[in-house]
Amino acid sequence: MENNVEQRMHSVSITVARATNLNVVKRESFHAFLQVMKDSFLQGESDKVPVNVEDDMIIFDFTCSYFIGDAQSLSDIAQRPLTVLLTESLPTDKKVDPGTLVLGQAVIDLLPLLRGQSKFSSSVPLYPLNVTGSVGSNQDSNYKEPMLDVCVSVPETLLAELDLERSNLLRVTVETAYSLPGPWTLPSGSDASPWIYTAAIEIPLTAREGQVLVFSDGKQKAGGQKEAEGRQKKRPPQALLSPENRVLPDTIIQTDDIDHEDAELACLEAQEFRREAELMKDRVCWDTEITCFLDEEGTSRLRQKITEQRLWPLEITRSLFPLDKTTESSKQSAEEDIQIPSHGVAFMDLGRLLYPGVKGVRGLYSVHSFSKMELLNKTQRRVSVLHELVKGLAAVPMNGRNREVGRSADRKGKQSRMAASDGETQNVYDGSGTYIIVEVALEKPLIPKLCPEELMRRVQILIPPTSPSPSRTSSAQRAVQDFHLQVRNVVSQVSDLYLKLFGIQGEKAKHCSRKQVTADLMGALNISGRYFAFKEQLKHAVVRIARDKMEKTQPVTQTEHLQAFIRELYVYLQNEMHISLRKIYSGELDEGSDDESQLSSAQLRHFSREAELTGDYRLAAHYCKELLVRHPSEPEHRFSWGRLYMLTGDHMKAQECFYAAVSIQQSHQPSLMMCGILAAIFNQFEEAELFLETATTVRHPSVAAWTTLGLFLESQNKHFQAEAAFLEAKKLLTTGGVKKQSVKEENGNSDGEAMKKENETTSSHPSPFIQEDAEDPDSTVSPPTHRKCSPTIYTETLPFLLQNNAQQMADLALSKQLLYPQGGRSVSYLKHLALLQLLREDYCSASNSLREALLCIDQQDADMWALNGHCHFLRGLFPDALKSYEHSLRFTKPASDCHLVLLRLGSVYIHLGKFAQAKVMYLQACEGSPSCLTWLGLGVACYRLKELCEAEEALIRANHLNTQNAEVWAYLSLTYLKMGRCAEAQMFFKYATRFNLQKTDLITEFEDMSRQI
Repeated sequence: MENNVEQRMHSVSITVARATNLNVVKRESFHAFLQVMKDSFLQGESDKVPVNVEDDMIIFDFTCSYFIGDAQSLSDIAQRPLTVLLTESLPTDKKVDPGTLVLGQAVIDLLPLLRGQSKFSSSVPLYPLNVTGSVGSNQDSNYKEPMLDVCVSVPETLLAELDLERSNLLRVTVETAYSLPGPWTLPSGSDASPWIYTAAIEIPLTAREGQVLVFSDGKQKAGGQKEAEGRQKKRPPQALLSPENRVLPDTIIQTDDIDHEDAELACLEAQEFRREAELMKDRVCWDTEITCFLDEEGTSRLRQKITEQRLWPLEITRSLFPLDKTTESSKQSAEEDIQIPSHGVAFMDLGRLLYPGVKGVRGLYSVHSFSKMELLNKTQRRVSVLHELVKGLAAVPMNGRNREVGRSADRKGKQSRMAASDGETQNVYDGSGTYIIVEVALEKPLIPKLCPEELMRRVQILIPPTSPSPSRTSSAQRAVQDFHLQVRNVVSQVSDLYLKLFGIQGEKAKHCSRKQVTADLMGALNISGRYFAFKEQLKHAVVRIARDKMEKTQPVTQTEHLQAFIRELYVYLQNEMHISLRKIYSGELDEGSDDESQLSSAQLRHFSREAELTGDYRLAAHYCKELLVRHPSEPEHRFSWGRLYMLTGDHMKAQECFYAAVSIQQSHQPSLMMCGILAAIFNQFEEAELFLETATTVRHPSVAAWTTLGLFLESQNKHFQAEAAFLEAKKLLTTGGVKKQSVKEENGNSDGEAMKKENETTSSHPSPFIQEDAEDPDSTVSPPTHRKCSPTIYTETLPFLLQNNAQQMADLALSKQLLYPQGGRSVSYLKHLALLQLLREDYCSASNSLREALLCIDQQDADMWALNGHCHFLRGLFPDALKSYEHSLRFTKPASDCHLVLLRLGSVYIHLGKFAQAKVMYLQACEGSPSCLTWLGLGVACYRLKELCEAEEALIRANHLNTQNAEVWAYLSLTYLKMGRCAEAQMFFKYATRFNLQKTDLITEFEDMSRQI
């Protein structure tokens, strides 16, 4: 490849059209010409042009060219600009320096050629080389800056389109070193230092070649004031380059933009030290930027080198002479090891350059005394860059003139080394706290990052969006509404017949029994033929419910399935009839209402969540389906349904639900995250990364989304990309923490009082487990100490993963939390570990984890005690569950799943025969969030307390909320048996058996009570 590059030689043409705004201070005309220089070599010289002193413009129309070709030449274009000298040709009798006088100097930056341009024009400023320059004075009020109008062109672009896309420009800027070693401090009143400060770093250019970037113009400054903000970067020093032309235009050092800080410089204790060092202490300033061109292989090699070793050494030295002179003495003894004076090294962390979309890193790096062993351990490099540079310079042959310089430098070098050995040690940086600011920037990121629009486009290819459903009543809802309408029509006609038979006030019915009135009314309906007409009238409505609501479109052939369907249909029709009757006689009829359902959407969501927590996934899915029928365009219900499939382990069905949610709303973050997690489970890693990365780009960023992406990338050994994701998650967590802290400060008084009450409560109710451990004389286990740590990105992510049964990803998060510096085996870690063990039904391990967490006495957490109660409840240890549940309810702040705590605590009370306490718990649950289970529990407690009327009312309410709960029908039948209503009891018990009553003790109790009656 290199040979091919060398064969592609390019001619670069430079055309200088004119010089303007010269402001020449002369009394007579003169001749001037231009010289184009490249690295002190003359590339072209124009003809001498006469200049009229009355004009501020010189027309040259001069063109010259030079050739470039290989990668090193392209890098030279980036590092060394062209210089143009405007020179006056002096008369013979006024010779100053071989007949010429330089009027000004301009610099032409050729970087546009490396960006794919084949031609560009610009006006570059023309500066004097010294104070006596004659191209103008900026002290004039009407001063205009002298300019050169130039045009640069090549016959064809230096880089082909593909090469341009894959190449890169690397910029390294060495800014300032602070907190210099004590012996380096300038004497009082001294403004300049005789020492020369040099920094060097090696970077790759091609697949085989590298380049050492040398920053040799560091200037020591005395302390007393901070470095000026907004100062411009400079070019590397070049021979005969004016100070003004060393300044890089349109480049400003951002003093507050720090991406990385070494650990010893990032702690809070170091902040005051840094402020003092940057204000009061001496510093060395470079502010120099060097640009390098990297071809495709050089870019790939840079990426590979950073992947292999993220720490790159920047070596620093100070000497009285430049490196090429202080090392002349090394030629006289090849065996002598070259010594670098004041040799220091800063290890730059360039790992951020492998973050997606990152183009640069500006960091603070500590400077240490150079050590070959440390260099090898941290960077896997065996050779010092400065050592090799000095060695190479020492091997260059000298001409006669340089020999004299070399001998002089040899004598002075020995004297300087002796002086250095007397005043400095090789460990001069130790204890000084010296640090340096360096910036490494790229034209294009090494790891491209897709924009949100592109990510969304790729997601749409995998999951095409569905058009939103029209806002109209579904066929199932219309079927129910039609049935209610027919019921109202029947009621209206029966009421008219009743008024005709028994009068408006029912005077004729007062002398008849209820049974006689019913018989007379049914007889009149049969005689008139209305009864059969009503049946025909309702038939079509019932067929529509069976077809549209219950989705029975195929004939049922098996007898068992037919009977089950008929039972389900009968119960549903009876329930809907009662709903219609209640609306008729309560005056709640609304002819224009589209929502004729019994339960509200909020109730359905609550019942679905309750069924999910209690493990009744079939019932939870039923409620989810009902929500989907009502709100087909709501992705959250699809997501909830998918979560149920995750809990049952049906990943294929879960994926279908999450895909459906994303098709409805492409930016639904939880569904995108679960699509990514499931894709990882199915080994579809590219799709997994796409979904998880898209989830991080939605409107509301999430700590869980970034952390989950980081966990996945780390599992794929993409460590730098994972590190970037974790860093974004930490930023979001920190931002959220600051907001929460401000809210806490605003409500500080109320929170303080609440904490005080809670402490009083917990102190009066000590932990039962702690008491048991203290009373056990055989216990030899000492309680472990756990620090109360702040939330981490992993503890913020684990609830989402555990709620959705993403066990593999939760395992990764727990392992990261365990190794996290602010994490460890904390109470939060143990809590989430116990939740994962509960999902895996490893109740013994979960109990041990919770026991270890609860031994931390200073942790008074209602959620932890509730979780401990759930663990005991699932193991069947009801007395232990009772203690934990009661303890969790003593705190001022209730547990997050207080509803489940009340349900299970009431169940434990009933199991232990404490029916009065159970009644209190279920009443509390009914007041907070009533459901079928809360009313059922209250009904059971009242039934056992022989409070039959209260039991009947509670059970009827439970049946109203769920007509298919077999236990509700069973307890209703038992209650009616005790109340002497045997016929209704027998009918309700039939419903219980139809709905597959599983509790044999209730069946036995009903049979025994029936025989007794």
